[in-house]
Amino acid sequence: MRPLAAAATRRLIAGFARAVTGVSADWRGCRPEPRQRVYFANHASHGDFVLIWTVLPPELRRVTRPVAAAEIWDGRGIGGFIRREVFRAVPIDRKKVDRLNAAMAAMSAALDEGASLILLPEGARNTGEEPLLPLRSGLFHLAMAFRQIDFVPVWIDNISRVMPKGEFLPIPLLCSVTFGEPLAVDRTEERAAFLDRARGALLALKPKDLVA
Repeated sequence: MRPLAAAATRRLIAGFARAVTGVSADWRGCRPEPRQRVYFANHASHGDFVLIWTVLPPELRRVTRPVAAAEIWDGRGIGGFIRREVFRAVPIDRKKVDRLNAAMAAMSAALDEGASLILLPEGARNTGEEPLLPLRSGLFHLAMAFRQIDFVPVWIDNISRVMPKGEFLPIPLLCSVTFGEPLAVDRTEERAAFLDRARGALLALKPKDLVA
C-alpha cells in the first residue's frame, strides 16, 4: 500500500504545484532525457526543489531526489512519509562538525545507486538584493567525484514571491524553470574557478530584464 500511496501523493503534489504556480519548463540547454544528472539551482524559497521536481517528466521524477537540510524533514507523520516515500529526499545534517564530509557521503551514496539529484548550492535561501549568493564548495567536490554525470544549471524565476519567507501557503503566481547546458567538468580546474563558472551559468539563465 505504501508504494501506491506514494505514487498517488506524487501526482497530487505535482498537480497542486502546477495549478498554484502555473510553472513552465524551458529546456534551453538540454533535453529531459533519461540521463543521470545533478540539477543545481538558485535558492529563494522552501518551494524551490518542488518546482524543479514538478516539471520533470514522471519517469525522471521517480529517480530524482532532492537534497535538503535534515531539520526540514524531521518527523514521523505526513512530513516523514513525504520525505522518505514520495521525494526520497537526501537529508543533510547541517549541525555536524564535519558536515561537508557527511553531505558528500550522503549525496555520493545516492548517486552511486543511480539517482539524480536536485541541489541548491547557495546553502541558504537568498532573501537579499544580490541575484545569487556565492556557491558552496560541495558542488565542486561532487562534480569532481562524478565527472561522468551531467551537472545542469537551473534558474527558478518568481519562486521567492510564491513562497515568501514565513508564509505557510503559496501565493498564486506564474513561475518558470529554465534548464541550461550541462557543465563540462575539467579535472584540473581549481575550486574557485569552477564555482565562478557554475555561478555564471546560473546567472546566464536569469531573465535579462531582471539581471542586476
